[in-house]
Amino acid sequence: MPLAAGAQAADGGAAGFATKAAQAYMIEASTGTVLLAKNEDQGFSPASLAKLMTMNLVFDAVTKGQITLDTEYPVSEYAWRTGGAPSRTATMFAALKSRVRVEDLIKGVAIQGANDSCIILAEGMAGSEQQFAESMTRRAREIGMDKAVFGNSTGLPDGKSKVTAREMVTLAAALQQSYPNLYPYFALPDFEWNKIFQRNRNPLLGLDLGADGLATGFTEGEGYSIVASVQRDGRRLFLALAGIASDKERTEEAKRVLEWGLTAFENRQIFAEHEVIGAASVYGGTARTVDLIAKAPVSVYIPVSNPDRLSARIVYRWPLTAPVPPDYQAGTLRIFAGSRLLREVPLYTAQAVGEGSLSSRAVDAMLELGESLFFSWLWEKSAPG
Repeated sequence: MPLAAGAQAADGGAAGFATKAAQAYMIEASTGTVLLAKNEDQGFSPASLAKLMTMNLVFDAVTKGQITLDTEYPVSEYAWRTGGAPSRTATMFAALKSRVRVEDLIKGVAIQGANDSCIILAEGMAGSEQQFAESMTRRAREIGMDKAVFGNSTGLPDGKSKVTAREMVTLAAALQQSYPNLYPYFALPDFEWNKIFQRNRNPLLGLDLGADGLATGFTEGEGYSIVASVQRDGRRLFLALAGIASDKERTEEAKRVLEWGLTAFENRQIFAEHEVIGAASVYGGTARTVDLIAKAPVSVYIPVSNPDRLSARIVYRWPLTAPVPPDYQAGTLRIFAGSRLLREVPLYTAQAVGEGSLSSRAVDAMLELGESLFFSWLWEKSAPG
């Protein structure tokens, strides 16, 4: 069937687990299994969570050699007043008209959530914070954040910045997986600048969870939020929570959700590497179908107790048109536990299918026409009158 619709992950999680957060999303990193989903595509103001996208752009520039950790940027009056000591917001206390190394600015953002650090980096890299914010939104699209909008580098109220819990997990995973040499800045315990000592603002780092990032936020009227990552016993989880009533409740809820994610699931392999998972129809080829495989073993995390029944669906644009090359990404495997979409896996053709003879293509054309008319008739019969 052409592009069958995928199920939406139900509110809450497996085995009736519920969260106090208004928006929530958590995945297991190695498989991408969705462990918890609640209003995960509902937009909210990122507040200081926006700084994670600032770090993404900075990490990317350092990795590509466009800047170095020793590159220095000046502290403008705008950066100092908006995000520095006079602002009475989170700050690294960079001195007006001084110059600060990129590495120290990274520490200011990753450890303290410093607004002056963000603005100094934005102005230094892009010429203005506005231009940098436009780059943030473009970067969001590049890494799969289709809805996110960033109006500034800090997350300070601007009336237009929006993200979703799903997108913030996507961003957290991109930071950890794409920049493994820079990601550890998020777990540093403290940082001192201008003789002012400050501890890491992440409340999870000292709780023996295995937490190693990332950021917290607060927006008036929307509540408290957090994006977190933990690694323990060979398992890494990424979590985003938003719309929580208090700072204390945010810490307690994040800890509770992560502990559940670390202990309530087990890994189950459902397909081996290069195992034939299904077949796709081919139009006008030397064969009517082509086998579909995944390039790696396909595993999911399922609840240890009361597991939901697993099911899977292959989705592709029907039919493929010959010639079809080998190793061509032809579709997606969608895996469900009950009605919850757990993960999606790209599927590739296992072999080539050449172009068929003129007579075989004519037969396929008639079959395709008949099937198209049949599906069209089904659609008309099922459409509301």
